[in-house]
Amino acid sequence: MMALPESLRSLRYRNYRLFCSGQIFSLIGTWMQMVALSWLVYRLTGKAAMLGLMSFCNLIPVFVLAPVGGLVADRVPSRRLLLTTQVVAMSLAFILALLTLTHQVRIWHLFLSALLLGVTNAFDNPGRQVFVARVVPRADLMNAVALNSSMVTGARIAGPALAGILVAVVGEGWCFFLNAVSYLAVIGGLLAMSFPPLPAAAEPQSHARRLAEGFAMVRRTIPIRSLLLLLGLLSLLGTPYGVLMPIFAAQVFHGSSRTFGLLMGTSGAGALAGALTLASRPHFHGLGRWIAASALLLGLSLIGFAYSRALWLSIPLMLLVGYTYMVEMAATNTLIQMMVPDAFRGRVMSIYAMMFLGMAPVGGLLAGLLAHRLGAPLTVAVGGLGCLGCAGAFILHYRNWRYAAGQLLQATGGTPVAFR
Repeated sequence: MMALPESLRSLRYRNYRLFCSGQIFSLIGTWMQMVALSWLVYRLTGKAAMLGLMSFCNLIPVFVLAPVGGLVADRVPSRRLLLTTQVVAMSLAFILALLTLTHQVRIWHLFLSALLLGVTNAFDNPGRQVFVARVVPRADLMNAVALNSSMVTGARIAGPALAGILVAVVGEGWCFFLNAVSYLAVIGGLLAMSFPPLPAAAEPQSHARRLAEGFAMVRRTIPIRSLLLLLGLLSLLGTPYGVLMPIFAAQVFHGSSRTFGLLMGTSGAGALAGALTLASRPHFHGLGRWIAASALLLGLSLIGFAYSRALWLSIPLMLLVGYTYMVEMAATNTLIQMMVPDAFRGRVMSIYAMMFLGMAPVGGLLAGLLAHRLGAPLTVAVGGLGCLGCAGAFILHYRNWRYAAGQLLQATGGTPVAFR
Protein backbone atom coordinates (compact mmCIF):
# COMPACT_ATOMS: atom_id res chain seq x y z
CA MET A 1 0.00 0.00 0.00
CA MET A 2 0.98 3.61 -0.46
CA ALA A 3 2.16 5.47 2.63
CA LEU A 4 -0.65 6.05 5.13
CA PRO A 5 -1.01 8.90 7.62
CA GLU A 6 -0.01 8.03 11.18
CA SER A 7 -3.65 8.10 12.26
CA LEU A 8 -4.49 5.33 9.74
CA ARG A 9 -1.50 3.09 10.34
CA SER A 10 -3.61 0.05 11.34
CA LEU A 11 -4.95 -0.12 7.78
CA ARG A 12 -1.58 -1.46 6.66
CA TYR A 13 -2.82 -4.91 7.67
CA ARG A 14 -4.99 -6.65 5.07
CA ASN A 15 -7.36 -8.40 7.43
CA TYR A 16 -8.03 -5.19 9.33
CA ARG A 17 -8.70 -3.35 6.05
CA LEU A 18 -11.23 -6.00 5.05
CA PHE A 19 -12.83 -5.80 8.46
CA CYS A 20 -13.16 -2.02 8.25
CA SER A 21 -14.48 -1.97 4.69
CA GLY A 22 -17.33 -4.30 5.59
CA GLN A 23 -18.01 -2.82 9.01
CA ILE A 24 -18.65 0.73 7.88
CA PHE A 25 -21.68 -0.28 5.79
CA SER A 26 -23.04 -2.62 8.43
CA LEU A 27 -22.68 -0.06 11.20
CA ILE A 28 -24.54 2.61 9.24
CA GLY A 29 -27.38 0.11 8.80
CA THR A 30 -27.31 -0.74 12.51
CA TRP A 31 -27.67 2.90 13.54
CA MET A 32 -30.44 3.39 11.00
CA GLN A 33 -32.32 0.50 12.59
CA MET A 34 -31.74 1.76 16.14
CA VAL A 35 -33.12 5.20 15.34
CA ALA A 36 -36.06 3.85 13.34
CA LEU A 37 -36.87 1.34 16.07
CA SER A 38 -36.92 4.03 18.78
CA TRP A 39 -39.12 6.27 16.67
CA LEU A 40 -41.49 3.40 15.84
CA VAL A 41 -41.84 2.46 19.52
CA TYR A 42 -42.58 6.05 20.46
CA ARG A 43 -45.03 6.44 17.54
CA LEU A 44 -46.93 3.27 18.49
CA THR A 45 -47.06 3.92 22.24
CA GLY A 46 -46.29 7.59 22.95
CA LYS A 47 -44.79 6.57 26.31
CA ALA A 48 -41.35 7.45 27.63
CA ALA A 49 -41.29 4.31 29.77
CA MET A 50 -41.57 2.17 26.62
CA LEU A 51 -38.40 3.75 25.22
CA GLY A 52 -36.55 2.79 28.37
CA LEU A 53 -37.99 -0.71 28.28
CA MET A 54 -36.92 -1.13 24.64
CA SER A 55 -33.36 -0.14 25.48
CA PHE A 56 -33.46 -2.53 28.43
CA CYS A 57 -34.56 -5.45 26.23
CA ASN A 58 -31.85 -4.69 23.68
CA LEU A 59 -28.94 -4.42 26.09
CA ILE A 60 -29.71 -6.45 29.22
CA PRO A 61 -28.75 -9.74 27.48
CA VAL A 62 -25.23 -8.33 27.14
CA PHE A 63 -25.04 -7.83 30.89
CA VAL A 64 -26.33 -11.33 31.62
CA LEU A 65 -24.67 -13.33 28.84
CA ALA A 66 -21.46 -11.42 28.05
CA PRO A 67 -19.35 -13.62 30.38
CA VAL A 68 -20.52 -16.67 28.44
CA GLY A 69 -19.74 -14.78 25.21
CA GLY A 70 -16.24 -14.05 26.51
CA LEU A 71 -15.72 -17.71 27.36
CA VAL A 72 -16.73 -18.65 23.80
CA ALA A 73 -14.49 -15.91 22.35
CA ASP A 74 -11.47 -17.37 24.18
CA ARG A 75 -12.18 -20.85 22.78
CA VAL A 76 -13.71 -20.40 19.29
CA PRO A 77 -11.86 -18.82 16.32
CA SER A 78 -12.99 -15.20 16.27
CA ARG A 79 -13.81 -15.13 12.54
CA ARG A 80 -16.14 -18.11 12.88
CA LEU A 81 -17.83 -16.50 15.88
CA LEU A 82 -18.33 -13.18 14.05
CA LEU A 83 -19.71 -14.89 10.94
CA THR A 84 -22.29 -16.64 13.08
CA THR A 85 -23.41 -13.50 14.90
CA GLN A 86 -23.62 -11.47 11.68
CA VAL A 87 -25.82 -14.05 9.95
CA VAL A 88 -28.16 -14.17 12.96
CA ALA A 89 -28.39 -10.36 13.16
CA MET A 90 -29.08 -10.13 9.42
CA SER A 91 -31.91 -12.65 9.72
CA LEU A 92 -33.50 -10.71 12.58
CA ALA A 93 -33.37 -7.48 10.56
CA PHE A 94 -35.01 -9.13 7.54
CA ILE A 95 -37.85 -10.47 9.70
CA LEU A 96 -38.41 -7.07 11.31
CA ALA A 97 -38.45 -5.39 7.89
CA LEU A 98 -40.98 -7.89 6.55
CA LEU A 99 -43.32 -7.42 9.51
CA THR A 100 -43.13 -3.63 9.29
CA LEU A 101 -43.48 -3.32 5.52
CA THR A 102 -46.52 -5.61 5.52
CA HIS A 103 -48.10 -3.59 8.38
CA GLN A 104 -48.18 -6.67 10.61
CA VAL A 105 -45.72 -5.35 13.20
CA ARG A 106 -46.85 -5.22 16.81
CA ILE A 107 -45.12 -3.76 19.82
CA TRP A 108 -44.24 -7.22 21.14
CA HIS A 109 -42.45 -7.97 17.85
CA LEU A 110 -40.20 -4.97 18.48
CA PHE A 111 -39.39 -6.01 22.03
CA LEU A 112 -38.69 -9.61 21.02
CA SER A 113 -36.46 -8.48 18.15
CA ALA A 114 -34.50 -6.19 20.48
CA LEU A 115 -34.09 -9.01 23.01
CA LEU A 116 -32.81 -11.52 20.44
CA LEU A 117 -30.42 -8.98 18.94
CA GLY A 118 -29.12 -8.31 22.44
CA VAL A 119 -28.39 -12.02 22.90
CA THR A 120 -26.49 -11.97 19.60
CA ASN A 121 -24.46 -8.94 20.68
CA ALA A 122 -23.49 -10.66 23.93
CA PHE A 123 -21.37 -13.04 21.82
CA ASP A 124 -20.48 -10.60 19.05
CA ASN A 125 -18.90 -7.90 21.22
CA PRO A 126 -16.20 -9.97 22.99
CA GLY A 127 -15.57 -11.75 19.70
CA ARG A 128 -14.80 -8.40 18.06
CA GLN A 129 -12.40 -7.42 20.84
CA VAL A 130 -10.43 -10.65 20.45
CA PHE A 131 -10.55 -10.35 16.66
CA VAL A 132 -9.07 -6.83 16.54
CA ALA A 133 -6.28 -7.79 18.95
CA ARG A 134 -5.43 -10.76 16.72
CA VAL A 135 -5.26 -8.96 13.37
CA VAL A 136 -3.28 -5.92 14.59
CA PRO A 137 0.06 -6.01 16.47
CA ARG A 138 0.17 -4.63 20.00
CA ALA A 139 2.11 -1.52 18.91
CA ASP A 140 -0.83 -0.45 16.73
CA LEU A 141 -3.62 -1.68 19.00
CA MET A 142 -4.58 1.77 20.32
CA ASN A 143 -4.82 3.04 16.75
CA ALA A 144 -6.96 0.06 15.72
CA VAL A 145 -9.31 0.53 18.69
CA ALA A 146 -9.63 4.24 17.90
CA LEU A 147 -10.25 3.60 14.20
CA ASN A 148 -12.87 1.02 15.07
CA SER A 149 -14.52 3.58 17.33
CA SER A 150 -14.27 6.09 14.49
CA MET A 151 -16.22 3.73 12.24
CA VAL A 152 -18.89 3.26 14.88
CA THR A 153 -19.26 6.97 15.40
CA GLY A 154 -19.02 7.84 11.72
CA ALA A 155 -21.94 5.48 11.22
CA ARG A 156 -23.60 7.14 14.20
CA ILE A 157 -23.59 10.37 12.21
CA ALA A 158 -24.71 8.97 8.86
CA GLY A 159 -27.15 6.37 10.22
CA PRO A 160 -29.43 8.65 12.26
CA ALA A 161 -29.36 11.32 9.56
CA LEU A 162 -30.41 8.81 6.89
CA ALA A 163 -32.96 7.23 9.21
CA GLY A 164 -34.51 10.60 10.00
CA ILE A 165 -35.06 11.21 6.28
CA LEU A 166 -36.19 7.67 5.41
CA VAL A 167 -38.62 7.41 8.33
CA ALA A 168 -40.24 10.67 7.28
CA VAL A 169 -40.40 9.72 3.57
CA VAL A 170 -40.94 5.93 3.33
CA GLY A 171 -41.32 4.68 6.91
CA GLU A 172 -39.34 2.60 9.39
CA GLY A 173 -39.57 -0.69 7.48
CA TRP A 174 -37.10 0.33 4.78
CA CYS A 175 -34.55 1.27 7.44
CA PHE A 176 -34.80 -2.28 8.79
CA PHE A 177 -34.47 -3.74 5.27
CA LEU A 178 -31.38 -1.67 4.41
CA ASN A 179 -29.79 -2.72 7.67
CA ALA A 180 -30.34 -6.38 6.79
CA VAL A 181 -28.71 -5.88 3.38
CA SER A 182 -25.74 -4.06 4.95
CA TYR A 183 -24.68 -7.21 6.83
CA LEU A 184 -23.65 -8.76 3.51
CA ALA A 185 -20.67 -6.39 3.36
CA VAL A 186 -19.16 -7.47 6.67
CA ILE A 187 -19.89 -11.15 5.98
CA GLY A 188 -18.11 -10.86 2.64
CA GLY A 189 -15.10 -9.18 4.26
CA LEU A 190 -14.80 -11.90 6.91
CA LEU A 191 -14.96 -14.65 4.28
CA ALA A 192 -12.17 -12.97 2.26
CA MET A 193 -9.70 -12.95 5.17
CA SER A 194 -6.86 -15.39 5.68
CA PHE A 195 -5.30 -16.41 9.01
CA PRO A 196 -2.38 -18.60 10.06
CA PRO A 197 -3.28 -21.78 11.95
CA LEU A 198 -4.26 -21.25 15.57
CA PRO A 199 -1.96 -22.63 18.29
CA ALA A 200 -3.06 -25.79 20.03
CA ALA A 201 -5.76 -25.26 22.65
CA ALA A 202 -4.81 -25.38 26.30
CA GLU A 203 -5.76 -28.25 28.55
CA PRO A 204 -9.57 -28.24 28.80
CA GLN A 205 -11.15 -26.89 31.98
CA SER A 206 -14.70 -26.70 33.17
CA HIS A 207 -16.67 -23.73 31.84
CA ALA A 208 -17.54 -22.61 35.36
CA ARG A 209 -13.88 -22.54 36.37
CA ARG A 210 -12.86 -20.56 33.30
CA LEU A 211 -15.62 -18.03 33.93
CA ALA A 212 -14.55 -17.69 37.56
CA GLU A 213 -10.92 -17.13 36.47
CA GLY A 214 -11.98 -14.19 34.30
CA PHE A 215 -13.89 -12.48 37.13
CA ALA A 216 -11.07 -13.21 39.58
CA MET A 217 -8.53 -11.63 37.23
CA VAL A 218 -10.56 -8.41 37.12
CA ARG A 219 -11.22 -8.41 40.87
CA ARG A 220 -7.56 -8.69 41.85
CA THR A 221 -6.23 -6.28 39.20
CA ILE A 222 -6.92 -2.85 40.65
CA PRO A 223 -6.28 -0.72 37.52
CA ILE A 224 -8.59 -2.83 35.34
CA ARG A 225 -11.20 -3.01 38.08
CA SER A 226 -11.17 0.78 38.56
CA LEU A 227 -11.45 1.51 34.84
CA LEU A 228 -14.32 -0.94 34.41
CA LEU A 229 -16.17 0.41 37.44
CA LEU A 230 -16.00 3.99 36.13
CA LEU A 231 -17.12 2.89 32.67
CA GLY A 232 -20.06 0.96 34.11
CA LEU A 233 -21.24 3.87 36.25
CA LEU A 234 -20.98 6.34 33.37
CA SER A 235 -22.94 3.94 31.15
CA LEU A 236 -25.58 3.64 33.85
CA LEU A 237 -25.89 7.36 34.52
CA GLY A 238 -24.72 9.11 31.37
CA THR A 239 -25.97 7.20 28.34
CA PRO A 240 -29.77 7.25 28.97
CA TYR A 241 -29.93 10.63 27.23
CA GLY A 242 -30.12 8.71 23.94
CA VAL A 243 -33.14 6.75 25.15
CA LEU A 244 -34.96 9.99 25.97
CA MET A 245 -33.94 11.84 22.81
CA PRO A 246 -37.30 11.32 21.02
CA ILE A 247 -38.92 13.20 23.90
CA PHE A 248 -36.46 16.08 23.63
CA ALA A 249 -37.02 16.23 19.87
CA ALA A 250 -40.82 16.13 20.06
CA GLN A 251 -41.65 17.94 23.32
CA VAL A 252 -38.71 20.17 24.26
CA PHE A 253 -37.75 21.35 20.75
CA HIS A 254 -41.18 20.73 19.13
CA GLY A 255 -39.59 18.94 16.17
CA SER A 256 -40.02 15.70 14.22
CA SER A 257 -38.02 12.58 13.40
CA ARG A 258 -35.57 14.83 11.54
CA THR A 259 -34.88 16.79 14.73
CA PHE A 260 -34.31 13.47 16.48
CA GLY A 261 -31.88 12.40 13.76
CA LEU A 262 -30.08 15.75 13.93
CA LEU A 263 -29.51 15.52 17.68
CA MET A 264 -28.35 11.91 17.55
CA GLY A 265 -26.16 12.64 14.53
CA THR A 266 -24.62 15.63 16.32
CA SER A 267 -23.71 13.45 19.27
CA GLY A 268 -22.19 11.02 16.80
CA ALA A 269 -20.13 13.81 15.22
CA GLY A 270 -18.65 14.61 18.61
CA ALA A 271 -17.90 10.95 19.21
CA LEU A 272 -16.18 10.72 15.81
CA ALA A 273 -13.99 13.69 16.71
CA GLY A 274 -13.08 11.99 19.99
CA ALA A 275 -12.16 8.74 18.28
CA LEU A 276 -10.04 10.52 15.66
CA THR A 277 -8.29 12.42 18.44
CA LEU A 278 -7.21 9.13 20.00
CA ALA A 279 -6.29 7.63 16.62
CA SER A 280 -3.85 10.49 16.01
CA ARG A 281 -2.02 9.88 19.29
CA PRO A 282 1.28 7.99 18.85
CA HIS A 283 1.21 6.37 22.33
CA PHE A 284 -1.03 5.70 25.31
CA HIS A 285 0.76 7.92 27.83
CA GLY A 286 -1.61 10.32 29.54
CA LEU A 287 -4.75 8.30 28.83
CA GLY A 288 -5.52 8.02 32.53
CA ARG A 289 -5.81 11.78 32.83
CA TRP A 290 -7.87 11.91 29.63
CA ILE A 291 -10.33 9.42 31.11
CA ALA A 292 -10.74 11.48 34.28
CA ALA A 293 -11.18 14.77 32.41
CA SER A 294 -13.65 13.23 29.97
CA ALA A 295 -15.82 11.91 32.80
CA LEU A 296 -15.98 15.39 34.35
CA LEU A 297 -16.83 17.11 31.07
CA LEU A 298 -19.46 14.48 30.26
CA GLY A 299 -21.33 15.29 33.47
CA LEU A 300 -21.14 19.04 32.87
CA SER A 301 -22.30 18.82 29.25
CA LEU A 302 -25.26 16.58 30.17
CA ILE A 303 -26.39 19.07 32.79
CA GLY A 304 -26.10 21.90 30.28
CA PHE A 305 -28.10 19.96 27.69
CA ALA A 306 -30.81 19.13 30.23
CA TYR A 307 -31.45 22.79 30.98
CA SER A 308 -31.11 24.08 27.40
CA ARG A 309 -34.31 25.03 25.59
CA ALA A 310 -32.66 26.32 22.42
CA LEU A 311 -31.68 23.93 19.64
CA TRP A 312 -28.72 26.10 18.62
CA LEU A 313 -27.26 25.68 22.14
CA SER A 314 -28.14 22.01 22.52
CA ILE A 315 -26.30 21.03 19.32
CA PRO A 316 -22.78 22.01 20.58
CA LEU A 317 -23.59 20.45 23.94
CA MET A 318 -24.45 17.19 22.18
CA LEU A 319 -21.13 17.44 20.34
CA LEU A 320 -19.35 17.65 23.70
CA VAL A 321 -21.38 14.77 25.14
CA GLY A 322 -20.43 12.55 22.21
CA TYR A 323 -16.78 13.61 22.30
CA THR A 324 -16.22 13.06 26.01
CA TYR A 325 -18.02 9.73 26.23
CA MET A 326 -16.14 8.36 23.22
CA VAL A 327 -12.76 9.43 24.62
CA GLU A 328 -13.58 7.83 27.96
CA MET A 329 -14.85 4.61 26.39
CA ALA A 330 -12.13 4.16 23.75
CA ALA A 331 -9.29 5.12 26.10
CA THR A 332 -10.57 2.60 28.66
CA ASN A 333 -10.81 -0.06 25.95
CA THR A 334 -7.24 0.64 24.86
CA LEU A 335 -5.71 0.51 28.32
CA ILE A 336 -7.52 -2.69 29.28
CA GLN A 337 -6.62 -4.38 25.98
CA MET A 338 -2.95 -3.52 26.58
CA MET A 339 -2.98 -4.67 30.20
CA VAL A 340 -4.79 -7.99 29.88
CA PRO A 341 -2.92 -11.22 28.93
CA ASP A 342 -4.04 -12.86 25.68
CA ALA A 343 -5.33 -15.96 27.48
CA PHE A 344 -7.87 -13.84 29.39
CA ARG A 345 -8.72 -11.33 26.66
CA GLY A 346 -12.14 -12.65 25.69
CA ARG A 347 -13.34 -13.06 29.26
CA VAL A 348 -12.04 -9.71 30.49
CA MET A 349 -13.38 -7.87 27.44
CA SER A 350 -16.74 -9.53 27.99
CA ILE A 351 -16.81 -7.82 31.39
CA TYR A 352 -15.94 -4.61 29.55
CA ALA A 353 -19.00 -5.26 27.37
CA MET A 354 -21.08 -5.79 30.53
CA MET A 355 -20.01 -2.38 31.81
CA PHE A 356 -20.15 -0.54 28.49
CA LEU A 357 -23.31 -2.05 27.01
CA GLY A 358 -24.85 -4.06 29.84
CA MET A 359 -25.24 -1.21 32.35
CA ALA A 360 -26.87 1.05 29.76
CA PRO A 361 -30.21 -0.84 29.68
CA VAL A 362 -30.57 -0.57 33.44
CA GLY A 363 -29.92 3.15 33.12
CA GLY A 364 -32.30 3.40 30.17
CA LEU A 365 -35.07 1.61 32.04
CA LEU A 366 -34.62 3.78 35.13
CA ALA A 367 -34.44 6.91 32.96
CA GLY A 368 -37.68 6.00 31.20
CA LEU A 369 -39.46 5.47 34.53
CA LEU A 370 -38.03 8.67 36.03
CA ALA A 371 -38.85 10.68 32.92
CA HIS A 372 -42.45 9.55 33.20
CA ARG A 373 -42.64 11.23 36.63
CA LEU A 374 -39.97 13.95 36.58
CA GLY A 375 -39.70 14.74 32.88
CA ALA A 376 -36.82 14.03 30.49
CA PRO A 377 -34.76 17.21 31.22
CA LEU A 378 -34.59 16.67 34.99
CA THR A 379 -33.79 12.97 34.50
CA VAL A 380 -30.80 13.80 32.26
CA ALA A 381 -29.62 16.46 34.74
CA VAL A 382 -29.64 13.91 37.58
CA GLY A 383 -27.55 11.57 35.43
CA GLY A 384 -25.07 14.37 34.75
CA LEU A 385 -24.67 15.04 38.47
CA GLY A 386 -24.01 11.34 39.00
CA CYS A 387 -21.28 11.41 36.35
CA LEU A 388 -19.60 14.30 38.15
CA GLY A 389 -19.59 12.34 41.40
CA CYS A 390 -18.10 9.25 39.74
CA ALA A 391 -15.39 11.32 38.06
CA GLY A 392 -14.44 12.87 41.39
CA ALA A 393 -14.13 9.47 43.07
CA PHE A 394 -12.00 8.15 40.19
CA ILE A 395 -9.63 11.11 40.43
CA LEU A 396 -9.21 10.65 44.19
CA HIS A 397 -8.16 6.99 43.79
CA TYR A 398 -6.22 7.37 40.53
CA ARG A 399 -2.83 8.01 42.16
CA ASN A 400 -3.14 4.84 44.22
CA TRP A 401 -2.96 2.48 41.23
CA ARG A 402 -0.86 4.34 38.64
CA TYR A 403 2.26 2.33 39.54
CA ALA A 404 0.38 -0.97 39.33
CA ALA A 405 -0.91 0.01 35.87
CA GLY A 406 2.65 0.66 34.70
CA GLN A 407 3.73 -2.76 35.94
CA LEU A 408 0.89 -4.44 34.05
CA LEU A 409 1.73 -2.62 30.83
CA GLN A 410 5.37 -3.57 31.22
CA ALA A 411 4.49 -7.24 31.86
CA THR A 412 2.30 -7.54 28.76
CA GLY A 413 4.51 -5.41 26.51
CA GLY A 414 7.93 -6.49 27.67
CA THR A 415 9.34 -2.95 27.97
CA PRO A 416 9.51 -0.55 30.93
CA VAL A 417 6.45 1.73 31.09
CA ALA A 418 5.79 4.86 33.14
CA PHE A 419 2.02 5.16 33.26
CA ARG A 420 0.36 8.50 33.89
